[in-house]
Amino acid sequence: MCRTAGSPLTAEILVALAEVLDEETRTGARMLAWPGDPMADALALRLTGALHALARSGKNQPLSDLYTGQTGDLPRILARTLAVWDDWLLPWLDSPPQTNEVGRAAALWPGMMHIARRFGPRMEWIELGASAGLNLVMDHYGYRLGSAVAGDLRANLQLTPEWQGSPPAVSDISVLDRVGIDLNPLDVADPDVAERLQAYVWPDQRDRLTRLRTALAVASPLHPPLIQGDAVQLLPPLLAEPQAEGRTRVVFHSVVLQYFSSEDRMTIRDMIEAAGARATPARPLAWLSLEFQTVGAPMAELRLRCWPGTGVTETLATVHPHGAVVNWQPGAL
Repeated sequence: MCRTAGSPLTAEILVALAEVLDEETRTGARMLAWPGDPMADALALRLTGALHALARSGKNQPLSDLYTGQTGDLPRILARTLAVWDDWLLPWLDSPPQTNEVGRAAALWPGMMHIARRFGPRMEWIELGASAGLNLVMDHYGYRLGSAVAGDLRANLQLTPEWQGSPPAVSDISVLDRVGIDLNPLDVADPDVAERLQAYVWPDQRDRLTRLRTALAVASPLHPPLIQGDAVQLLPPLLAEPQAEGRTRVVFHSVVLQYFSSEDRMTIRDMIEAAGARATPARPLAWLSLEFQTVGAPMAELRLRCWPGTGVTETLATVHPHGAVVNWQPGAL
């Protein structure tokens, strides 16, 4: 998957880890005895994030050399790193990667424009799994989506995915209120947070790293409003808050539901559908999601449900996991 997604180095590291990982280290023992679904829990990517962070720190020169393109005995270096840096690496297994991949905004933004065409430009956003809130401020980025130009054209961050299909219709969007929910919200102004986010980016994808650094610089003075907690607990009161007439309430998320239990995913769905049943033409609700529909799928799907109405799910696009490619569907005009 990493190789096809454009990171041969990460793929090579994962192959080498499969050779050297054993129960002699606490990190190895914990991974090999993982009680959940390693794929769904992104277990391997937790460790590759830790290794990238260690390489970036300069504390392990042989590892740093590998990550900067120099040759070396990868299995031997990784085995040595696991043995010597076991205590340093182990805590990285405690939580899933928080890449806060801002490239996904290149798919989310045309989804928001699709909503604006239907209900008008005035919106209030609720993001689930907002991480550091980089996509919560996507209205401060610019977009070149095929032949369509949208968003803030003067922004320092301009997202230019490979666009397939017809260009989206450009619509104005005015975000009047926004909030993000996350179990572990991150402060974009904290240098340690910025470094951790960069560690989760695959090391041979320099464009992603540059994009992330630019997004951090844009988002830091904006202080994205984030609240800490479980979306299952926090979403109901947010959905129950009074909604001003003429505003569309939008619940959105990207590549986060895989970290929820199946029961919690159903609960979230039921909450949004119940709120949708209360929606009116003057106070509509939209649910925009960018998620994998099956574990290990190569592309995520951008889906939209709107109320009032039938609540039918529209598939707007298929999207590369990092937003590098957006295949806009013919019906999503």
